[in-house]
Amino acid sequence: MQFDTWLLFAGAAIALAMAPGPNNLLAMFNGARFGVSSAAIGGIGRIVAFALMIAITATGLGVILAASETAFFVIKWVGAIYLVWLGVKSWLAKVNDTDETDGQMALMTNPGALNLARTEFITAIGNPKAILIFTAFFPQFLDPAVAYGPQFAVMGTTFIAMEATVLLAYGLIGGQVKGLIRSATHMRMLNRVSGTLLVGAGVLLAFTDRTRSAA
Repeated sequence: MQFDTWLLFAGAAIALAMAPGPNNLLAMFNGARFGVSSAAIGGIGRIVAFALMIAITATGLGVILAASETAFFVIKWVGAIYLVWLGVKSWLAKVNDTDETDGQMALMTNPGALNLARTEFITAIGNPKAILIFTAFFPQFLDPAVAYGPQFAVMGTTFIAMEATVLLAYGLIGGQVKGLIRSATHMRMLNRVSGTLLVGAGVLLAFTDRTRSAA
C-alpha cells in the first residue's frame, strides 16, 4: 500500500475501533470488575473473531454473507439474544459482601481467562455489522493495480493492532473505576449499570438493519 493510503486507512480504523460498541463495553466492565489484565486477556477472543472475519472477507465469502438476508438475520438475532443474556447475567451476578466500614473492595469471582475470551469472541462474531464493516470499508482502500492479498494483510494487521490498542484503553478506563469500588453495594451498582447497557446494546442490535451505518 502507498504510505498516504495506509495513513488514511489507519485513521479511519482507529475511529471505527473506538466506537463504544458491545465489545468495548465488555472490556471496560471486565477492567472494572476484575482488573486491566483480565480485560486484556478477554480481548483476545475479540481479536480472534475479527481476524477470522477479515480472513473471510479476504477470500470473498464476506461479500456472500453481507448479501445474504438470511445469514444477516440469523447472526443478528443470535448476537442480540446473547447480549441480552449477558446483561441479565450481570444484573443477577453474586457479589461477595464485605464490611463496608473497613474500606475493602467488594470482590467478584473471576470467571477465568477462557470464559472471558469466549464471551468477547461470541459477542464479536455475533455482530453481523462487523462483516459489513470489512466488506464495505476495506475495499475502499484497495489499489486494483496491486495484488489484493498483501494489501488485505497490511490492512488486517493494522486494524487488529488498532483494535487491541482500543480494548486496552477501555480496560484501563474500567481499571480506574475499579479503584473507586469500595463495597458490595458499589459492585452491585456497577453490575446493574453494565447489565442495563448490555441489554440495551442487544435491543439495538436486534432492531438494526443492513442499511444503517456499520460503525
